Amino acid sequence: MKLSREWLNGMLITAGVGAYFLLMEALGLSDIFFLRILNIFIVLYGVNKTLKSNIEEGKDDYLENIKSGGLTAFIGVILSVIGLRIYIAIRGGDAYIKSLSDVFLFGNNPTENEYCLGVLFEASASAVIATFILMQYWRRHIVSD
Repeated sequence: MKLSREWLNGMLITAGVGAYFLLMEALGLSDIFFLRILNIFIVLYGVNKTLKSNIEEGKDDYLENIKSGGLTAFIGVILSVIGLRIYIAIRGGDAYIKSLSDVFLFGNNPTENEYCLGVLFEASASAVIATFILMQYWRRHIVSD
């Protein structure tokens, strides 16, 4: 069974985000909020890879591409949150969450599930924004060709 481009690039996003955060954790930088935001570039890379492949194959329908890019981003988001949930459980659950930065959506003392839900909402918003930004780029690119 061959996986779709959206699944492959979604898994690439998940692997990239996971590696990025593990590296930040290993370097002791996981509590720096600014660095946590930079993972959007990994999402942009994965979505752009999907859209670029679609365009190169002659698939230039705006709605189909926005669906494809959005699906790629959301696969990456869902798999990343599942990985985060597993990682939190391995690292000690709620006790591990308390050791993370206080700069977060829920403020004081979120549970494991609240933390992952907050990350899901933040990542989903980022995924939508990334998809729309890249669609504007590719729409201009197609029109100018």
